Amino acid sequence: MCPKDPIPEYAFIGRSNVGKSSLINMLVERKKLAKTSSTPGKTRLINHFKINDQWYLADLPGYGYAKVSKKEREMFAKIIGQYATQRTNLVCFFVLVDARIPPQQLDLDFIEWLGDSNLPFVIVFTKVDKINQTGKSKNLGLLKEELLKSWEELPLIFETSAVKGTGKEQVMSFIDDTNRKLKS
Repeated sequence: MCPKDPIPEYAFIGRSNVGKSSLINMLVERKKLAKTSSTPGKTRLINHFKINDQWYLADLPGYGYAKVSKKEREMFAKIIGQYATQRTNLVCFFVLVDARIPPQQLDLDFIEWLGDSNLPFVIVFTKVDKINQTGKSKNLGLLKEELLKSWEELPLIFETSAVKGTGKEQVMSFIDDTNRKLKS
């Protein structure tokens, strides 16, 4: 069940084990707010965290984890679909993509679905500390190339590392700026 407060909400989503919980913990400076695990698929429900009584951060289940049943994957897809299309105070999705690997079809399909559904989103390139600059640039270039096949304009892309705190200021500034615009 989602909170009833009519304050802005930002949803964090991505493939299983992309680093959602670690990124959330880094952003809010709380090591164990969102549960982290080396086992993919830890988040099974939508978890809401109220930040400074100003906005919600929603940690959504990861998509694409092969070790859950087809029925569970379908249930997750239904929950996410209903949440995305019916949550009136949802301001933006943060789609997390692993910087260490080339763009995955699951990520591209989800991004395409968001666009087709007219749902606002930004992309968060995670784990940039775990790949060298050449590999990161290559994978980011491939992601942009794939997106430009369907999109006239690229979405905003943040580069982050939960370990090193990279990208924290940019992500939080984006949320703060967006919240200010919503109030005016």
